[in-house]
Amino acid sequence: MANDSQSRTARRKQMKSSKKTKGTSKFKKIFMTLLTIGIVLMIGVGALFTYYAVSAPALDEEKLSDPFSSKVYDDDGELIADLAGDERRTKITYDDIPAVMEDAVLATEDVRFYDHIGIDFQRIGGAILANITGGFGAEGASTITQQVVKESFLTTEKTIKRKVQEQYLAIKLDQEYSKEEILEMYLNKIYYGAGAYGVAEAAETYFGKKDLNELTLPEAALLAGLPQRPSGYMPFENPDLAKDRMNTVLSLMVQHGKITEAEADEARNVEIEDMLIERQQEEATPYQAFIDKVAKEVEEKMDGADIYKDGLNIYTTLDTDTQDYVQQLLSNEGGISWPDDELETGLAVTDTKTGAVKAIGGGRNYQKEGFNFATDINRQPGSTFKPIAAYGPAVEYNKISTYHQLNDEQTDFGDWSPNNFDNQFRGWVSARYALSRSLNIPTIKLLQEVGVDKAQDFAEGLGVDFGEEGMSLNDAIGGGSTGMNPLQMAGAYAAFGNEGVYVEPYTVESVEIPGEGTIDLKPEPTSAMSSATAYMVSNMLQTTMSEGSGSAANVPNLTEAGKTGTTNIGDVANNSWFSGYTTNYSISIWTGYGEDNSRGLSDAARNIPKQIFKPLMTQISQGTDTADFTKPDSVAWVDVEEGSNPARLPSDYTPESRIVTELFHVDNQPSKVSQVFQKLDPVKGLSGQFNEESSTIDLSWNYGSSDGVTFRIAASINGSESRQLTTTKDTSVEITSIDPAATYEFSVVAISDNEEAENSDPATVRVQTPGSIGDEEPEEEPEETEENEENEENSDEEPPSDEQEPAEEESGESDENSAGEEGSGEESETTPEEEQENNQENENSEQNNEDNSNPDTNNGNAGGNSDEGGSEEQPPQEENDTELQQNEEDEEE
Repeated sequence: MANDSQSRTARRKQMKSSKKTKGTSKFKKIFMTLLTIGIVLMIGVGALFTYYAVSAPALDEEKLSDPFSSKVYDDDGELIADLAGDERRTKITYDDIPAVMEDAVLATEDVRFYDHIGIDFQRIGGAILANITGGFGAEGASTITQQVVKESFLTTEKTIKRKVQEQYLAIKLDQEYSKEEILEMYLNKIYYGAGAYGVAEAAETYFGKKDLNELTLPEAALLAGLPQRPSGYMPFENPDLAKDRMNTVLSLMVQHGKITEAEADEARNVEIEDMLIERQQEEATPYQAFIDKVAKEVEEKMDGADIYKDGLNIYTTLDTDTQDYVQQLLSNEGGISWPDDELETGLAVTDTKTGAVKAIGGGRNYQKEGFNFATDINRQPGSTFKPIAAYGPAVEYNKISTYHQLNDEQTDFGDWSPNNFDNQFRGWVSARYALSRSLNIPTIKLLQEVGVDKAQDFAEGLGVDFGEEGMSLNDAIGGGSTGMNPLQMAGAYAAFGNEGVYVEPYTVESVEIPGEGTIDLKPEPTSAMSSATAYMVSNMLQTTMSEGSGSAANVPNLTEAGKTGTTNIGDVANNSWFSGYTTNYSISIWTGYGEDNSRGLSDAARNIPKQIFKPLMTQISQGTDTADFTKPDSVAWVDVEEGSNPARLPSDYTPESRIVTELFHVDNQPSKVSQVFQKLDPVKGLSGQFNEESSTIDLSWNYGSSDGVTFRIAASINGSESRQLTTTKDTSVEITSIDPAATYEFSVVAISDNEEAENSDPATVRVQTPGSIGDEEPEEEPEETEENEENEENSDEEPPSDEQEPAEEESGESDENSAGEEGSGEESETTPEEEQENNQENENSEQNNEDNSNPDTNNGNAGGNSDEGGSEEQPPQEENDTELQQNEEDEEE
């Protein structure tokens, strides 16, 4: 047992020893593996760093004193600017730098400048820690020496390669040049904004001082803080930000023992405006506003790159011809009637399809890096916002038609009681009418219909930023807290002309970094709406241009769409807009007063955007084919009955004047037919009677309710063309001036007074007058005297002669349905078919009676001039009747 116990104990010890050996062996393997990987990585990183260092550019003394030139090219690849070729520069030596300036710069940029070897390991350690916690690039560790290197030979791109080369060249520069020479390079090379390169030029630009020894502590602190962000901290444009930056520099000077806290407090009490001189007018190039936008775009898209010192080749979208014309329009020689010198205007021209910015009008007197009224303003867009905020979303989400009915009436939206521009209300109107006439109430109601949330999504797809507050009901008419600038508006409107595709406006196609390749900066297109929405909104905005609020800006014979906009403070208009587009170009123009947004615009000032748009769009469209807006298959033109709500198709009886053609989405077309307009019933019981006593014809008929109905009477004599005689509200009429032995065809039609029904079918009656009214006695009387003739003229009741009776009987036998031929004047109603047949018969008899027929239509009566007292040469009436009878019989055969 003991042996077994020992054996088991020994085995356990052996097992433990074996496990410990195995564990130690495994740890050693892991450690050695990691060590090997680390060594390999160090060798690899060392080799990579060595490669980066060896491939770094050489120290070129010429580049150390001058900025690294960037070149800007237009859309045809032509050079338009060498950004370091014409800068303002006054070189200084180290001896010209006062101590206060040097202390301010070193405290801000590189406090251990005189102690390190070109790179500061202490700052590098701090930057590494910041980059670990905040991400790569969160904090830099560049010394003044490194900044000289970067601005002379390298780009601002935050890559390991650039940082390695920067540190390598900084150490090399520190070895070859003295600290004083390096500081002198820095203060001569750095850009201070407002077109000033170098501290000497900056001192004169901002303070009017040519001698740097005259600089005060707050002035030196202000200059020391500018190079970090020249445009953002520029005191002319942003005095508040400049003051904050100056105070930061003063605090750093106190922290590093350069000045006392009391000196800093005294400097902080100096106002920025009190230090500055009046800004000098710079002679800006025609492309300066455009170039300044290019600078901001490159900085944003290339992680802080600076076109004024990074030596880039920048290929832009600029159309120099368009830009030149824009500058001409904004000058005093451009043909625009400027009401005063303070009025400002900003405008942008973009390519509708690509989003490429073709021209920028930054202002009437734009200066380099000045306030750009095309890109920097944030003003209420007024009614130019209506297609973006209300009509576009309503068509997109609710599939409304251009006929969609909206009630323009006094309406309170909570505590808000808006009005239309003219304080008038028009009742029910179509979406097309409301937009083209820029009515506010229907637009707000339309936004309510679609919903603010959906409308905000739609507008954000067009580049609109509503901020934290989001969209409000006021934004329907561009009167909310949302601000826009012309470049944003031109881009948003372009999407309507580009079949719903939005492209963010851009000025830079690509940037070439010498030695590193080319970067494409064009934005990607996005679908902002359906092609149906784009077309329907564009079509409504075409109406705005042709007959609505934008008619003054309309370019003849050009397919274009557009919208006006005005904002108000109380009763004062303070911003005026016009945005319009074709399938080629989109233009947006703003006019107002720059510094005083509450200043009112005169009527002349409010019209400036339209005055600019028309010649500008005309100019850039010349020689270019402008296609129509493309109607997609998802949209249809539909005839609807005007006034129907909801939309109804016209009936067979809808008058042409009450039919309108509007655009509908194919999934939301009207299918029901309107029942408003019907055909009036024809008159009943139409009769015609010859009155022998008065030699007139009396017509009468029956009609139910004749309210709103007028009766139109027309007549045809002996088969001649029917002519209107008169109209009446009564159900009877007397026809005077009757021809003898004539066949009258009368028609009566019921007409709607308010055109709400189609005219009735005509009711007709035929009446024949007796032969020779007032004819003389038969020929067997021995002689005629003047007295007898007078008696014959006045006798209407003399019985017919014996010779006439057989003729009358014969006539009655030949056409017993024709009461007019019997001379009785009894009623004779006929059908339309019978009327056509009778008209044909009358045409055959017209030749025999044309001498007796002479209707007078001027006074609405049928009549003519009959021979007074008859004539011996006139053939007897019975012969005419016989001929008429024979003609009718021949026609029947």
